[in-house]
Amino acid sequence: MKIKSSIRSLLLVMGALLCFAAPSFAQVGISVSFGPPALPVYEQPVCPGDGYIWTPGYWSYAEDGGYYWVPGTWIEAPEPGFLWTPGYWGWGGSAFLFHTGYWGPTVGFYGGINYGFGYGGRGYEGGYWNSGHFFYNREVTNVNVTVVHNVYNKTVIVNNTHVSYNGGNGGVEARATAQEEEAERGRHVGPVAAQTQHVEEARKNPELRASANNGRPPIAATQRPSEFKGSGVVAAREAGAPYKAPERTNNTAARTENNAAAAKPTHVKDIPAATRTAPNTGNPATDKKYQAQQDKMYAQQDKQRQQLAAKQEADHQKLAAQKASDARTQQVEQKHQQQTEQLQQRHTQQQQQMSARQAPKAQPSHESGGKPK
Repeated sequence: MKIKSSIRSLLLVMGALLCFAAPSFAQVGISVSFGPPALPVYEQPVCPGDGYIWTPGYWSYAEDGGYYWVPGTWIEAPEPGFLWTPGYWGWGGSAFLFHTGYWGPTVGFYGGINYGFGYGGRGYEGGYWNSGHFFYNREVTNVNVTVVHNVYNKTVIVNNTHVSYNGGNGGVEARATAQEEEAERGRHVGPVAAQTQHVEEARKNPELRASANNGRPPIAATQRPSEFKGSGVVAAREAGAPYKAPERTNNTAARTENNAAAAKPTHVKDIPAATRTAPNTGNPATDKKYQAQQDKMYAQQDKQRQQLAAKQEADHQKLAAQKASDARTQQVEQKHQQQTEQLQQRHTQQQQQMSARQAPKAQPSHESGGKPK
């Protein structure tokens, strides 16, 4: 019927728009006014089998309980060749923002944070994929060679810092390289279902709250996700630094943001990569044409981001050379935030317009017993 056809068309358009408007896998989801505790010191549980990748533990945040520890765990890669880029906390100019981790063929930027076990701040030195199998570096990963035979030994320089966030007062001073930025823009997928459930189980466990364990969680790592009891559980040996409870003002120390607009990026490098959806009209020729249009638009947007990022970086270098005052620095940062917001809004609008143009057209309806309209 005509009504059903019209509704179907409208839903397809709305769905396509949501694909472009939804946060990407590296999207900021939480902002907190004070940084997370130091990373605790703990041992890695033994790898359960071939194809499992270590995902390091980190501090997450919940409004009803503050920071809580998400134990490190072994996760089966969603597909051979994929590696894990850990999430990280970074200073966004007015609050600490959490950047969600993701799976992809290369490891991207994770704030320069030393999560250990191969995640020293840049890339991953715990192993590599070869012919569909993962080979583990026994220097930084705990592997039982009677179970997993794909092993090797390569010395890794270990940095003993336990700082858990990037930027801000006392944070790690690191910025993404061109290769790390490309990893985020390239093909990748978000956390798998087992990881999502693992985080939820950690959030519900009061023992994992920093306020309860003082930065030394009793469940620091697990052999398998969501298994918080048994022989595969490892407790933290010690806190990474003396724990200091945050100072609260008017009983409000943080806020959770559930949409992209709530946590505004200050610099263009903080803009998350857009989620790209392959055209699927049912016509291979049309899909190929639409894909080419998308590739051209994203290439232009990437070029514009790189140009603005270079300009903002030049401003930072100039401020440092001039030893600019705090007032002058704040003025420049406000200008950067305005530039970044304007660019992000323009790119989002372009993506939505293209999504609407490429949405599948409604099929002609047929009256019962009549001729095609």
